[in-house]
Amino acid sequence: TQQVIAEETGVADTVDPIGGSYYIEWLTDELEEKAYRYFDKIDKRGGVIECIKSGYLQREIANTSYKSQIQIEKKKDKIVGVNEYASEDEYPISTLRVDLKVQKKQIARLKKMKKTRNKNKVEKALQELKDSYGDENKNCMYPTMNAVSAYATLQEIIEVGKEVFGEWREPSII
Repeated sequence: TQQVIAEETGVADTVDPIGGSYYIEWLTDELEEKAYRYFDKIDKRGGVIECIKSGYLQREIANTSYKSQIQIEKKKDKIVGVNEYASEDEYPISTLRVDLKVQKKQIARLKKMKKTRNKNKVEKALQELKDSYGDENKNCMYPTMNAVSAYATLQEIIEVGKEVFGEWREPSII
């Protein structure tokens, strides 16, 4: 763990990184300053929602990922086990495969639950959820919890959200 921290953070690049915690404080201040500058940049573009709608945040993530990957490939950024101290041996990756019997059993349980649950209670809870989605002054967490407690399925809850908000289509960032 110490070697991973030393390699990936650069904490060992200073003589006494924890001494008086100056170095840690300086790193924290620098990170905080950069974060607030970025928040200001987002605010100037109309806020988070506008940045998502325009694809700005998606482009920023893609560009940052690309630049980060280049730094890793050039070994300017070290990731232990990836580009530093990586094993040349290849190990098989086990893949989870759900037994068809288990899948059929779960589907049967879901069908039974849907047949035996209180349909009126589910409908009432989903309507309460829909009403909360439609009113920005209402907290939708409690109606969501009530819908789950009434045995509304995730799909049913999602459908209520789609009905109220529509379906989000992320803008192309190309």
